[in-house]
Amino acid sequence: QVQLVESGGGSVQAGGSLRLSCVASGDITCFSEMHWYRQTPGKEREWVAGITTGDNTNNTAFAESVKGRFTISRDNARNMVSLQMNSLKPEDTAVYYCNLHCRGPNSYDYWGNGTLVTVSA
Repeated sequence: QVQLVESGGGSVQAGGSLRLSCVASGDITCFSEMHWYRQTPGKEREWVAGITTGDNTNNTAFAESVKGRFTISRDNARNMVSLQMNSLKPEDTAVYYCNLHCRGPNSYDYWGNGTLVTVSA
């Protein structure tokens, strides 16, 4: 089974930066995308950013709330995807989850257990 492990969460002042990383292990044979989601207790999980990893396009996309502040990148050799978060705001506080999405008719999703990001005003 594919396993995803996030790291890099922590506490930071508003305006600061954090870099989250997600390392994937296991047999990944699908045409895949990797995404970051976040969730605050009592709210639905929110999509943050995504990047294609099953090809060499490096297509990326971001939620409106983080455009211009967050970037997503991949390191295929390390089976790793990172989320660079700059100009952090208190509303960015959440548990951030790494997601591996296998595209195709038999799509499937794998999830990490999350890493907590706390941004203080």
